[in-house]
Amino acid sequence: MSEPVNLNRFRKQKARAEKKARADENAVKFGRTKAEKQRETAEREKSIRHIDDHKREEP
Repeated sequence: MSEPVNLNRFRKQKARAEKKARADENAVKFGRTKAEKQRETAEREKSIRHIDDHKREEP
């Protein structure tokens, strides 16, 4: 006689695999690395500082 099979385990494994696949798709579509985010933030701050430094103050 064969050993009984736990169908819940297979159902959960399938759900985890689908969730991982969806996460991987979203990472490719929307994801950026931490370094890219930091570089963009630094560039934005530098440009704001540059503009603010060149503003004239009106008396």
